[in-house]
Amino acid sequence: MSSYGLAVDQGTSATKCVLLDEAGRIARSASSPVAISYPQPGWVEQRPQDVLESVAVAAASVLEDVGAGSVVGVGLSTQRESALLWDRATGRPVDALLGWQDQRAASVCRRLRVHEARIRELTGLPLDPMFSAAKLTWLLDRHDPDRSLSRAGRLAVGTVDSWLVWSLTGQHVIEAGNASRTQLLDLSTAAWSPELLDIFAIPEAVLPAVVWSEGDLGVVARGPMAGLRLRAVLGDSHAALYAHGEVGRGAKVTYGTGSSVMQSERGAAGPGLDTEPNPRDDSGSVCRTMAWADPRPQLALEGNIRSSGSTLTWLAELFGTTPENLSRLAGEASSDGVHIVPAFGGLAAPWWDEGAQGLISGVTLGTRLPQLARAAVESIALQVDAVIRAMGGATSILADGGATSSDVLMQLQADISGVPVRRAVERELSAIGAGLLAARSSWGTLQPLHYNEFHPGSDHHQSAALRASWLTAVRRSRLDGE
Repeated sequence: MSSYGLAVDQGTSATKCVLLDEAGRIARSASSPVAISYPQPGWVEQRPQDVLESVAVAAASVLEDVGAGSVVGVGLSTQRESALLWDRATGRPVDALLGWQDQRAASVCRRLRVHEARIRELTGLPLDPMFSAAKLTWLLDRHDPDRSLSRAGRLAVGTVDSWLVWSLTGQHVIEAGNASRTQLLDLSTAAWSPELLDIFAIPEAVLPAVVWSEGDLGVVARGPMAGLRLRAVLGDSHAALYAHGEVGRGAKVTYGTGSSVMQSERGAAGPGLDTEPNPRDDSGSVCRTMAWADPRPQLALEGNIRSSGSTLTWLAELFGTTPENLSRLAGEASSDGVHIVPAFGGLAAPWWDEGAQGLISGVTLGTRLPQLARAAVESIALQVDAVIRAMGGATSILADGGATSSDVLMQLQADISGVPVRRAVERELSAIGAGLLAARSSWGTLQPLHYNEFHPGSDHHQSAALRASWLTAVRRSRLDGE
């Protein structure tokens, strides 16, 4: 009988489920969309029940006619910094799921700015409303201002992986890599920091227990996956890094709604939990994060980009077309000096400026949709390049995610960054990574990934001029002018 690993990849806009065969290849896949709402400027939220239902729909489709005995384990990859609050007794959410792009907790961050240096020292992360801690403070301030319900054990908080594991198995846990993105985990101990909990006014009683990325994480109690054993949980960007394997001095870039640029801190087989500052970035412009713990922690450098694929989606909706058509137009035109800075909710790495404003500059009477399309695609490649340079450079870029289907973007990335771009032929790298980790103990050596390669052009001066011009536009978008 053939055996499969089942991976559930719960992303910002959809949940994807895949069955992996024993060679690590996708045998079957299904997807279910998840709605996103924007009730106020800077607010980005989803209904937690919609997220859970999308998992059930995608899993039911991919498991049709597949015997439970042939699935060796379930791996879960999830969007990361999104956060929610629920009632322990009923299991019902108390409020919306605050998306990782949500900015409503900016006021919390401003209030805590005096602690910024200490927060970064403990967590490896800058104080920013993208991370879960400020969101959880905002939620608790709204629903439990004196924290009496929290201390009494009546409320629970968590990230998307916590919510799904709770809903599927009844356990209140969080995977270590996801925990490192909350801004409440002390990287030196891989445990909740009492000091950080005090800073953010979050009682430990509401928090999930931190668990390793791989192991016996419970049996699914209900729904189409009932009876299957959960064996791995990873953040989606971490799962993609795991799927790529050894990246050395390369940079892994996941091009999704936003983008995650990651480098293993000491290569993919790092020596464990190293708490010394990384020599590649002493500017504070990128983060240190725990990619996974199995149980040895693997640390990584990461730069987060809030809007990449979503920039194309926004522009396509604005003009009544599709991202695919915009990509085609971008390949046929120059931007003619037009720049888009997609600071829809401020700018993340390497600027970390929550006050940055989205703008379009360089517009003339001759500007048309092709120029805007080209500028939108350029904004993705230029943001990725800025993060890679903040990390100290890379020898290559290993690319995955939906936007990599654009040859225009991949070639532009190679030209701007001046290094080869290796695009994974296999799609759904986040799902593949989670599925491989879940099935690791059951399967032997797997086949390596296959890649298409894009090599940089020879006109380095043109790329440098484009980079300099776009960085000028970025400075205009920032209120402090830095």
